[in-house]
Amino acid sequence: MITNLAEGVQAFTSNVFLVPGDRPVLVDTGANFDLVDAVRDRIDEIDAVILTHTHRDHVGNLPAVKDAFDVDAWGYDTSIDGVDHAIADEETVQLGDDDYVALHTPGHKDDHLCLYSADASVLFAGDLVFQNGSFGRTDLEEGDRGALIESIDRVLERIDPELEAMHTGHGPSVTSDPYDHVELSAQMARQM
Repeated sequence: MITNLAEGVQAFTSNVFLVPGDRPVLVDTGANFDLVDAVRDRIDEIDAVILTHTHRDHVGNLPAVKDAFDVDAWGYDTSIDGVDHAIADEETVQLGDDDYVALHTPGHKDDHLCLYSADASVLFAGDLVFQNGSFGRTDLEEGDRGALIESIDRVLERIDPELEAMHTGHGPSVTSDPYDHVELSAQMARQM
């Protein structure tokens, strides 16, 4: 079962998802809390860290996790400090027991990836979209509202309308009609 290890943390952080299975991984590492102990409370080892993007709130714990578990980090852009291996657009990556397709989804940050598994019916949305029609900030460096809208539209075209779970970079995961939340995000991003 996918678990948010940052749930209940009272610090500036992103969500951190532990995906157990054949290839146990962390999706993002968050910041400003003891993630190493949180992982060790649940599992002995992880195989990799998969990054949705490299804003500080998503990678602050990355050095500690890499040291503690002797793992590499995978992300879109290896020119960014801490990213050891590139995940190309449309590349298939194993998380836990399932294969996910990586979708390059800039707009919030140039190196942003969403990860989608049709078989698992799961979307890791990073900071592209959130529950109730919210969407990633575009007022930060590398932010671009037009690119964000294109990225949301691209994800909408790929995911199944019957999607079962959307795990976002902040806030609660969406397990009730997540497709509708992505659709609403696409509408809201166009209105502002």
